[in-house]
Amino acid sequence: MPETVCLALTGASGMPYGIRLLECLLAAGCRVQLLYSQAAQIVARQEMDLELPSRPAEVAALLRERYSALPGRLEVYGREEWFAPVASGSNPPDAMVICPCSMGTLAAIAQGLADKLIERAADVVLKEGRKLVLVPRETPFSAIHLENMLRLSRAGAVILPPNPGFYQRPQSVAEVVDFVVARILDQLRVPHALLRRWGEEGPAA
Repeated sequence: MPETVCLALTGASGMPYGIRLLECLLAAGCRVQLLYSQAAQIVARQEMDLELPSRPAEVAALLRERYSALPGRLEVYGREEWFAPVASGSNPPDAMVICPCSMGTLAAIAQGLADKLIERAADVVLKEGRKLVLVPRETPFSAIHLENMLRLSRAGAVILPPNPGFYQRPQSVAEVVDFVVARILDQLRVPHALLRRWGEEGPAA
């Protein structure tokens, strides 16, 4: 289980996945370094009526209160906060997840661009051999999207599109979201009880 996870929210649809993942990581005792783009603020408002302030300190205070985060467990950094730990290979997180991941962000990482802190953090994670999980929310994928994903997969990233299974017969949108979040947590080796595993009996916790 990683001690420190960098979680980035970008402007693709699918903000409920990212926010639920944040909640689960904090509940599991992980230290979370949160990054978010300007477009993510728009998507959060549109999809969840969640207002993410422009000031990272205000976002941190909002989310710490919302999820009762213990001191030191949630840090939020601005888009160009280059003194953030995630900006340097001397202090990388144990793992990073970009959820949801826009095609623009995915393309920038695939080409080695690092003009924003999110892309730079992903670049650091890849070069330092840490786990990078990308949750691209787009459909259909163009040939350019697929080529970028293949390039990143070959570089060591995990491409995890939010494709829920329905064999558990979900009864709500929240259960569909939890299915995808459970898959992300599995990649991070973070324990959870969001759903029953295949072959297990009894309800999820």
